[in-house]
Amino acid sequence: MQHSHRLPGSSGSPLPERFLSRLVGFADLFTRPTWSNVLVLLAGAILAPGRRTVSATLRILGRECDPDFCTFHRILNRSAWSPRGVARQLLCLLVKVLVPVGAPVVIGIDDTIERRWGAKISARGIYRDPVRSSKGHFVKASGLRWLSAMLLVRVPWADRVMALPFLTLLAPSKRFYSDKTRAPKTLLDWARQAALQIHRWLRDRYIVLVGDSAFAAIEFLAAVATMSVSSPACVSMPSCSTFHRTSAKAAAGDRSRVNR
Repeated sequence: MQHSHRLPGSSGSPLPERFLSRLVGFADLFTRPTWSNVLVLLAGAILAPGRRTVSATLRILGRECDPDFCTFHRILNRSAWSPRGVARQLLCLLVKVLVPVGAPVVIGIDDTIERRWGAKISARGIYRDPVRSSKGHFVKASGLRWLSAMLLVRVPWADRVMALPFLTLLAPSKRFYSDKTRAPKTLLDWARQAALQIHRWLRDRYIVLVGDSAFAAIEFLAAVATMSVSSPACVSMPSCSTFHRTSAKAAAGDRSRVNR
């Protein structure tokens, strides 16, 4: 989807020219009409407090009564563009700006529950609520489970390590696949697929994956080590601190927990 785009001037876009210069690499991932609407949503997402829904982003810009209100909703459900292509461009931009050359690229992976209800939300499932649950108290939550990959980097102007999400995957429960022909995927399957995709995008960088104990599985660790043959990588987790490529052979024959 290659097009010759010109960055809108300050009079034609709600974003300043300096901001637009950083986004020029994303323009060719959208059609020309869609790209103009994406800039509007991006400006509203920056300004909107609370939940950054499409309605909230348009409301903060004073465009909630525009006759083409529904056009902005169609960007997420009908317009032709590649979310994976945008995720790759975003990751490469973040690494280029915030990660020094030769430094390891630290990627955090974690799942989160978006509480949603409705008969038309087919991927909705019942999961453990990580916020309200404790060691002796189990609380269920209904909604969509998302797996998020985030770049962990120290932002200069914040003086702290921040998690910058660039790739989000829907990871439905096993019940979602009951009437589907394809085999169900577990959360570890989605995490392995995400790690493989990130490795393909950053083949020349040293990659470190960081996650909680939900990803401390021998199969996942062995798969990550296998896909990192051409690029050194390790996986860091609280219950499985360091797993190098040299541990893959041992993991294949030993199903016990791998510790430091």
